Amino acid sequence: MSKPSASSRAELFPLADYMCFAVYSTNLAFGKAYKTMLDQLGLTYTQYLTLIALAEQDMLTVSSLGEKLFLASNTLTPILKKLEAMGHVERQRDTQDERVVLVRVTKSGRKLRDRAVEMNASVAAMTGLTPDDFARVQKGIVALRDTLIESTGQDPEA
Repeated sequence: MSKPSASSRAELFPLADYMCFAVYSTNLAFGKAYKTMLDQLGLTYTQYLTLIALAEQDMLTVSSLGEKLFLASNTLTPILKKLEAMGHVERQRDTQDERVVLVRVTKSGRKLRDRAVEMNASVAAMTGLTPDDFARVQKGIVALRDTLIESTGQDPEA
């Protein structure tokens, strides 16, 4: 393997200039910002997102919940099993099609989700963004994600 020439090294961007690194490191920073709140709730970040997704529509199929969270069912199932063991969700087979598993939030899960939503405002404040800027940045990131998924032909669940 040959060593890059001085001119090709000069063409390389520093790590800080890579958008993928900016998104990755921001995700890590969000994880740290949420850690205290989630520790108080006894949840992992993915468990928290699962409860929030179920808040939008109770009684979702595992596959539709996976689509919302961009998770394959083999990744989502252990999360749901833990949440079920904690008493926050219930899973049941669809009476019309036994292959389909439905998930709903329990009363305990709704209480926990409501506490999480209240605590979420403090994390939003940590960003230092105004509500309008927060909404604009969030919409921009979602548009970026959706464009990348579309342009690469990715399966969002994979």
